[in-house]
Amino acid sequence: MSKLSFIHRFERGTRRDLAPLLLLHGTGGDENDLIPLGRMVAPDRALLSVRGQVLEGGAPRFFRRLAEGVFDEADVVRRAYELADFVDAARKEYDITAPVALGYSNGANIAAAMLLLRPQTLYGAVLLRAMAPLARPPQGDLAGKSVMLLSGQHDPIVAPGNVEGLAKTLAALGARVDGRMLPVGHQLSQLDVNLAREWLTEQPISEGSRGNQAVNA
Repeated sequence: MSKLSFIHRFERGTRRDLAPLLLLHGTGGDENDLIPLGRMVAPDRALLSVRGQVLEGGAPRFFRRLAEGVFDEADVVRRAYELADFVDAARKEYDITAPVALGYSNGANIAAAMLLLRPQTLYGAVLLRAMAPLARPPQGDLAGKSVMLLSGQHDPIVAPGNVEGLAKTLAALGARVDGRMLPVGHQLSQLDVNLAREWLTEQPISEGSRGNQAVNA
């Protein structure tokens, strides 16, 4: 399988010194869904938006699930590595540095799995309505990674204890975690846009300012 076989969109940004965004949609989305969100939260950054390769009743996802909120963890691991391989290949193809993942729902879950399994692939992450993707996460090293977790107080899908567990796991592995519980449900809101934009603006200049880095394939 070609490492660029994921259907995707790439849009160049005007600031090569800022990490690009890796846009990962929710169930039923595609590579077009989060482009407007990406431009709202980071108008100067390059965007790499990817379509999940798993179909659930015709709806694209990034990994299989056994029921709502119950993941096929073997498939999570497999798909996280495949997506990480694609991102590493895309970095070479488009001459970009390690991206910040901006994932929503299922896209946030696969981004969290990538952080746990292949942390070198991502510069950081904004996880919108994420759940813990693995019951027994590996003991990786997330030192230097920054992660924003935006959750919904009235979310019928993601239990508060689940996202709190994910935040604790990421922090225990060395990540700087900024977790916010918003007065919303599972759908995204203007508050998500505002907080994600502010958080991205406050992050240190990315490794892009040091030129194109070697990729761990």
